[in-house]
Amino acid sequence: MSGRRTTLAIHAARVAASTAMLLPGDHRRRAVGSLFLAASTTLLQARHRYGTDGSDQVATQVQTVTGLARLVSRPETKDALMWYLALQATMSYACSGWAKLAGEKWRDGSALPGVMRTRTYGFGTAYELLRKYPRTSKLVQHGVLAMECGFPVIYLFGGRLTRPLVAAAGSFHVANAFVMGLGRFMTAFPAMHPVLAYTTAPRSHPAVAGRDDRMAKTALVLLAGGVTAASALMAARRARVVSGWPHSRTVTTRHGNVLSYDAGGSKADHGPVIVFNHGLASTAEHFSWMAERLTFDLDLPLVTYSRAGYGPSRRHRTAGYTLQESADDIVDLVEAAVPDGRPVVLVGHSLGAEFNRRAVAQLGDRVAGVVHLDPTHPAQLVRSDKQRKGGELFTDSIQELARWTRMGFGALMARPKWVDDLPRPYREKVFAMYTDSRMWSAASREWNTVQAEFDGWSENLGPLQAPGLVLAAQMTVDVDPEQLLMYHDIAKTHQAAGESGEVTVLEGAGHDTMLTDARQARTVADHIAAFVRDHVVPGGAQGTNEKLQSAKLPTGSETE
Repeated sequence: MSGRRTTLAIHAARVAASTAMLLPGDHRRRAVGSLFLAASTTLLQARHRYGTDGSDQVATQVQTVTGLARLVSRPETKDALMWYLALQATMSYACSGWAKLAGEKWRDGSALPGVMRTRTYGFGTAYELLRKYPRTSKLVQHGVLAMECGFPVIYLFGGRLTRPLVAAAGSFHVANAFVMGLGRFMTAFPAMHPVLAYTTAPRSHPAVAGRDDRMAKTALVLLAGGVTAASALMAARRARVVSGWPHSRTVTTRHGNVLSYDAGGSKADHGPVIVFNHGLASTAEHFSWMAERLTFDLDLPLVTYSRAGYGPSRRHRTAGYTLQESADDIVDLVEAAVPDGRPVVLVGHSLGAEFNRRAVAQLGDRVAGVVHLDPTHPAQLVRSDKQRKGGELFTDSIQELARWTRMGFGALMARPKWVDDLPRPYREKVFAMYTDSRMWSAASREWNTVQAEFDGWSENLGPLQAPGLVLAAQMTVDVDPEQLLMYHDIAKTHQAAGESGEVTVLEGAGHDTMLTDARQARTVADHIAAFVRDHVVPGGAQGTNEKLQSAKLPTGSETE
């Protein structure tokens, strides 16, 4: 398909087929022409750089269905095909409307003016009118939402709503063609309207007296079955999410939250315990590669846990959420899960690192060291334009994920690649957490509070009375150099207390891949082990196990 001559030949054949279909004559010739157009559109998707859009997809549906309907002889089969296309048309409008309704900008009336001022779909005159008459603009947008979201009512009231809704939808496409330049939409979508008229007409109408409606009933049964299966799937995933691991234990914090945690590694009754704290919209299992390296290869003791609301951990506090709540939970976890007298090394990724930083003062001498993995800085929304703009997009995304997963649509979520980058025993559980609403609701709660507390941050970070190490992902600092400066600010909080404070940039690492990529996570684990050996254990390597003594500082990193 990539050859220029092949592409030109196919387009020429499409022109010839389209011309032949416009001529009067045998309907079978038109059927073959429709099927050829549908097949060639599908083939050309591999050739065109930007793929196809909604108009091409709709045209392919219409051409395929009408082509098949012309070839078959049984009226029941023709009606089944017509019903299929009518249901596709109904869903195309309804799903588009409900997707818009989930976005705040469509609800508050700012979406359409925003589109009109873009280079791709914008139109200056329309933008000026919408800005000049905001109430009319909002009325138009809400009218579009009402038409699309309520489109399935076309099948109520004996077909009396067919003409108004088809006229509204057709006008919508005509307006988009002239205002947004979506000319092909004006012909593609209305091509589905005749089957809407056919399937919504009452059986008493002479033209549809013998119509077979079993396809519609079958679709409803399949929909009910799909909803039931999805509900069962999400219930099974929720059970896996809240069950924890076989040897998991729990601790109840001062706020009434019940945290689930796992302890592993060395059975020795001395030396520091490494405590991991995961990031926003993340899981304790994200540390699995590091945990395996530190426990199995280096024989170091560690604790991993899920914050309140994540995984099997429960948030029972009824008061409003604050970031200090999560910091207090860390303190209570350490006091309950780590034996008295044992020092801890707090390791936090992203927002988890900020929670650790806030917990250091309460834990006092129990903190023997702090490792910050690509950490959050309280001033990042103020000092970094990229973080601020990215945060705005993230706000919309996380709110929609929380909303849609609560409605049960987690069953439709695709499996992300990073899940299969984790060790095999953790994948299914992590994917269950990823599609479950509990994680996204907890993340949305945390993120809303982060924005509120970090907005306008102007304070200086206080000193941390413990050695510190900041492990920065190279991709993070390459994209946003301001991040590196903020990482140095965090390192200086340790230096201000007379402790060691370093920043190390991990070559080739990303914000998440430093955890999920096996090689990068092993490198991070080795840095943590070297930090424990050199800065936490008194006398350097003396008194540590042989595996830790032989651990070498990884190469491929830049220490500053």
